[in-house]
Amino acid sequence: MAVSSRIKDVQAASRSLNAFYFQSRYGKRRAAPDICDFTFGNPHEMPLPEIVSAIRTHAVPKDENWFAYKASEAEPRSFLAEHVGRELGLAFEPADIALTSGAFAAIALIFHLTLDQGDEAIFSEPAWFCYEPMLLAAHAVPRKVALAAPSFDLDLSAIDAAIGQKTKLVIVNTPHNPTGRIYTGRMLRDLADLLERASARVGHRIYLLSDEPYRRLRFDGRAFDSPASFYPWTFISYSYGKVLLSPGQRLGYMAISPLMPPEERRAFQQAAFPAQVAIGWSFPNAVMQYAVPDLEKLSIDQAALARRRDRLLPVLRQAGCEPLVPEGTFYLWSRWPDGEPDRHWSALADRDVFVLPGSLMNAEHYFRISLTASDAMVEKALPVFAQADQGG
Repeated sequence: MAVSSRIKDVQAASRSLNAFYFQSRYGKRRAAPDICDFTFGNPHEMPLPEIVSAIRTHAVPKDENWFAYKASEAEPRSFLAEHVGRELGLAFEPADIALTSGAFAAIALIFHLTLDQGDEAIFSEPAWFCYEPMLLAAHAVPRKVALAAPSFDLDLSAIDAAIGQKTKLVIVNTPHNPTGRIYTGRMLRDLADLLERASARVGHRIYLLSDEPYRRLRFDGRAFDSPASFYPWTFISYSYGKVLLSPGQRLGYMAISPLMPPEERRAFQQAAFPAQVAIGWSFPNAVMQYAVPDLEKLSIDQAALARRRDRLLPVLRQAGCEPLVPEGTFYLWSRWPDGEPDRHWSALADRDVFVLPGSLMNAEHYFRISLTASDAMVEKALPVFAQADQGG
């Protein structure tokens, strides 16, 4: 076969997601204007005017190099080191920040910086469905452990048990997609202690990837702690696509914890540029980099997310679902009522209400609702969700 074995593995890991997006009943209806689409974190209302204004302003060239090749440019790196440092309480240097074309590129960069062929990376399920194919594409080995249901806390014992001689990276996503959990500082401190002990046990450093694209999307005034504050060997991935609800405008960054020992920290700083070139020039385009200071202060309407959450929760409970109250992200995670999950999903789809089946995240008895659906979609879907227990 012409396709590489590595990409065949990627295809296999992505098969269920691809089938859902392109071939399922949702795939055939996703462009229809009359459906209630609660599947992915896409916008269903017009973008923030301030995003349009920032892009328009910075699209006007000010010199002949305005659209020249851009790596991680000095101005946005300095800006982010100061602002992210203030947000997280960490003294970042500009060199700790590598601007990327979204969190996808930041995560890929971290994989290529830390993992050799055959190294293992641990993540907890249910999880974002792209960790596995991205690890396979980086010649690494995914190792999955289960979150502790029904709370969906990190199962530290399971993580510790999964760590072996080939473990090089552990991935933590907080606030967590799909469950909406925000892991407490105490839990993250315990994780840091675990990784320190495990690194000593296996005889090499285990790194931590803190995937934080939703960290500014938090409900009820909840606090956020970054693992980078507790474990020095932490990399952060971040995306503006979530807080701005503009995932098609690719902008994000990788950040190295400034607590990392200086020699290792400098090595990763110096390796970031050649790695980004080698994995496909994974820098944001010029206009998005110029716009960083304007975009940093923007956010979608978080009160609207909370309003939709609060409209849906009691209806789902009355229908026999078991929703987990989200603490962050723009998702609502719920267990189906008793019965067959596929039949429940189809009963909603029969009435043009589409949710993301938990089977795409190896949790078939659950489903995910994206609160980025419009208010009109929520109101239209409420009577359909109210009969969710009739689909099993």
